[in-house]
Amino acid sequence: MNEAITAPLFTVIGDRINPGFKSTKALLDAGDMAGMQALAKRQVDSGAAALDFTIGPRAKDDPKFLVEVIHSVQDAVTASICFDYPEPEVQEICLKAYDLDKAGGAKPIINSMAETRWHMTDLLRIRPCRVMLMASERLEDGIGKPNKTAAEIAGTAKRAALRLVREHGLALDDIIIDVSISALVADTTGMNREALSAIGLIGSDPELKGLHISGGLSNIAQQLPPRASDGSDLKLHLECAFLTLARPLGMDTVLATPWRGFQMLPEDNYVLGVFKQVLQASGTD
Repeated sequence: MNEAITAPLFTVIGDRINPGFKSTKALLDAGDMAGMQALAKRQVDSGAAALDFTIGPRAKDDPKFLVEVIHSVQDAVTASICFDYPEPEVQEICLKAYDLDKAGGAKPIINSMAETRWHMTDLLRIRPCRVMLMASERLEDGIGKPNKTAAEIAGTAKRAALRLVREHGLALDDIIIDVSISALVADTTGMNREALSAIGLIGSDPELKGLHISGGLSNIAQQLPPRASDGSDLKLHLECAFLTLARPLGMDTVLATPWRGFQMLPEDNYVLGVFKQVLQASGTD
């Protein structure tokens, strides 16, 4: 690996303020605000332009604590916060607690809107926001359905993005399409292949020029061993393999741990080669 991913190539949204990480859960359980501030600062110092933010179910039960964590994080860093909650009532608390000046004027990000959660657009009345839009599901005849093909993913992304522009006055620059990245060990239906194709369709659409494309990078290597057969860091190289293929297609944002050391892989990288083979396989192959 020889070419570091830098700011002009990717915008990194740091993913560590999440109790899914044991170390973060321990900080939240202890109410350790200094520890949360250090975690936020480490992410920004490692290149994160924004911080994904969730304290888990406690946000609904203890809104005072939720606001305290938001204020503590904003006291430590100047960065946008990406509030990761599907519940509008929790998002409302987050957006009202957000201090635009402490973020250096950067708008907060609502994560995650979807065509099946269109009522969340009411949140845009609270303050100007950016939006992370899930393209993994669509609304069809009033029923939510999962998107399984590149055409369905890209079609949903375009329809919802243009609707946000037309009905709610967002600029395309304020919209981040989340193209779901699947765990490779469970991807028997080729969803990662379809996700990459969808990135290409969205990224090449002239009507969507200026829109951003992202994905949760850590998903792809879940439940895999730490090392590849050649001894290399399997999980890191697999994440980099996805990035190496996705960047030329238009993916410009990643939701990931910023100090992972992501790099573009050379063509002769072992993991990249195997990943390309796996993308062509189907079923249990």
